[in-house]
Amino acid sequence: MGELKRLLRSFGHAIEGIIYTIKTQRNMQIHVGVAFLALLLSWSLEIPWKHVLLVFFSILFVMILELVNTAIEATVDLITVEFHPLAKVAKDVAAGAVLLGAAWAVVVGFYVFFEPLMNVLRNLI
Repeated sequence: MGELKRLLRSFGHAIEGIIYTIKTQRNMQIHVGVAFLALLLSWSLEIPWKHVLLVFFSILFVMILELVNTAIEATVDLITVEFHPLAKVAKDVAAGAVLLGAAWAVVVGFYVFFEPLMNVLRNLI
């Protein structure tokens, strides 16, 4: 029973980390909002499930990167409160990873949503 308790406790810590990031990081709040809208749009446009999976995994990828970015920023802040060029590098590189992931998600969004949205617009005109 001790192993199960430890496992459940570790899941609890992981969920606390996700909740902390959503509550404190503006960019994660944006990611959550965009994710909700993208999945709602997928449903309303009746996007094929393979494309919905592509959207979902792109969203998940960006959120994972944001979690790692938050962890790196917190670690750097714990180590030094003073400016240090290497601290800046660590934070900038982590933020750059999130930016690249978000850019990928935008590309996926265009791939998945462009044609269905154009069809909707054509039907309105």
